[in-house]
Amino acid sequence: MNDKTRLEALSTFLKAKRTQIKPETIGLPAGTRRRTPGLRREEVAQLAGVSTTWYTWLEQGRDIKVSSIVLDCISTALQLNSDERDYLYDLALETKLEIDHSKKEQSELSPSLKRILDELTYCPTIVTDRHCHIVGWNSAASHVFLDFQQIPNDQRNLIQLVFARKELKTLAVNWEHFAKGFLSIFRTYYGHYLGDEWYNQFISHMSHLHPEFQTLWNESQVSKAPEMVIEFRHAKAGKMLFNLTSLQVQGDMDLRCSIYTPVEETDTENKLKRLMTRVSMEKL
Repeated sequence: MNDKTRLEALSTFLKAKRTQIKPETIGLPAGTRRRTPGLRREEVAQLAGVSTTWYTWLEQGRDIKVSSIVLDCISTALQLNSDERDYLYDLALETKLEIDHSKKEQSELSPSLKRILDELTYCPTIVTDRHCHIVGWNSAASHVFLDFQQIPNDQRNLIQLVFARKELKTLAVNWEHFAKGFLSIFRTYYGHYLGDEWYNQFISHMSHLHPEFQTLWNESQVSKAPEMVIEFRHAKAGKMLFNLTSLQVQGDMDLRCSIYTPVEETDTENKLKRLMTRVSMEKL
């Protein structure tokens, strides 16, 4: 990410977070003369204890010097959570990680991780890298989502599939909520790996192909490990409820496990068992 792109990303993020704060939540009148939703720049500046001019320059994406102390004040004023605060730091302080382009991305999972996937028999699980490319999955994931084995390796990007495949768009009852969860994770990578131009190329490509991607991306949600309840309407199994848990895999590669655990006191696990048994019988 070059400086121009980084500063544009910083500007977009600050504007999005400012407009998402309702004035009445901080004791200000909502008023009828506000031309845009959320707070005004001068109100954020006052809350952060900085000059309006300086904050305006920061939000405009000007190349100015910032300190961690001031960023803490900005974070508090914008009510950022810890993940959003880290993202702000990555962009504003330009915390670049060196990218070893000569090193191939991992395409084979370690035997121990494969064993873990197999042991999660009735918990659909997907393993992705820092580009959200799918590098592993278990049988349950193939039954609930897609048969990833039938998708060419260069097309197995989780973000791309969520927006491109109609099976996934109809699977999640609240598809937008489903997509936002993955985009919030993707944004943490985007801010963390500032030296990797792949992200800008991918975002540009997705924005061109899928207008809804750009709309949701501009909301600037950030979360390293969102936990949520997802309701699916599976074509063969019907209503299924899962708890999504996202875990980082320790090691040389930046891998993540997205684990969908059947919600207790529902019939989800039994439905999944019947689905997997029925599909296995059909293949005999």
